[in-house]
Amino acid sequence: MNDRIIDTITHTTVFGISVLNVLVALCAAAATFLLARTAVGFLKRRIRHTGAFNQVLAEVLAGTSNLLLLLASLLVGLGLLDLPERWLSRVGSLWFVVAALQIGLWLNRAIALGLARYFSRHGGDGLYQGSALATLSAWGARVLLWSVVALAMLSNLGVNITAFVASLGVGGIAVALAVQNILGDLFASLSIAVDKPFEVGDFIVIGPLAGTVEHVGLKTTRIRSLGGEQIVMANASMISSTIQNYKRLQERRIVFEFGLSYDTPTEAVKKAPAIVEEVIKAQDQVRFDRAHLRGFGKEALEFECVYIVQDPGYNLYMDIQQGINFGLLERFSRIGARFAVPVRAIKVTALPEQTSVVGQGREGGALKRG
Repeated sequence: MNDRIIDTITHTTVFGISVLNVLVALCAAAATFLLARTAVGFLKRRIRHTGAFNQVLAEVLAGTSNLLLLLASLLVGLGLLDLPERWLSRVGSLWFVVAALQIGLWLNRAIALGLARYFSRHGGDGLYQGSALATLSAWGARVLLWSVVALAMLSNLGVNITAFVASLGVGGIAVALAVQNILGDLFASLSIAVDKPFEVGDFIVIGPLAGTVEHVGLKTTRIRSLGGEQIVMANASMISSTIQNYKRLQERRIVFEFGLSYDTPTEAVKKAPAIVEEVIKAQDQVRFDRAHLRGFGKEALEFECVYIVQDPGYNLYMDIQQGINFGLLERFSRIGARFAVPVRAIKVTALPEQTSVVGQGREGGALKRG
């Protein structure tokens, strides 16, 4: 019985290949897959806790595809079969495709990990996820990587990639013309990434819009306004506008004005600049610059004052200005200085009544009023 089974397995063929040869190939494929998975797992456990570089290497190895390992194991089994010559050349091509895809997966993960570490160190405040430069760098590196992998596989499979690349160039021009608005936003995001007029977390003002930058993408930038809603702007529109970045404000130069009425005593007017200086210097984190009687306005004696707030916080500036206003009200009331109040004078002129008298004629007349 056993001899009959052995004889059947040995002499029975499937597509010209003996069943015994097929079974040997399947066993070799299974053994290869198990051995490869065990080796990958062992390497990851062995090198994970032995330094920063090895941790990155372990993360890269974690990108090993089980499907590609299975395909590679099947190719090992196919290599043990008595295949015709033309099939052996195709198996060799498949080996290159599987190896190229797996190397591409490893390099893809290595690029992602490398860029993440680099921007986490140099981006500051953990803003890597919202950085336009990080997004563009990762996107560009992956496109380049998979383009090279795809062209290498096509070349190995016998495709004429020279003509293929030329056709891609012509098609790329047509696509670029069709999506020029999208490309404009894409290059605008590149300009934002390189020139860095603002970054994630900056408070910016663009025309009537103001808010904190939450995310800088390839096409749009998202801003959280003071009212709480999210504003989405195209990158090209942002670059073409004037951007005020208050996050990079180091200190505030404040110019404020006030007017004293013309009936204020001259001595009180002369004391006003010194009083302003004293009141401003009494505030914390403030540097006084100047205070002058600027000129004679239509309704008041106009004063212009300048001081520097040494902290860019807006709430601090408003607190300081409020303290200055209270101090000026109190000090000016002591010396009899009065703030000017806009006054509008209306002059009413009465028109005289016009009377015309038509003289009485010889034949009699009448008195007429016009």
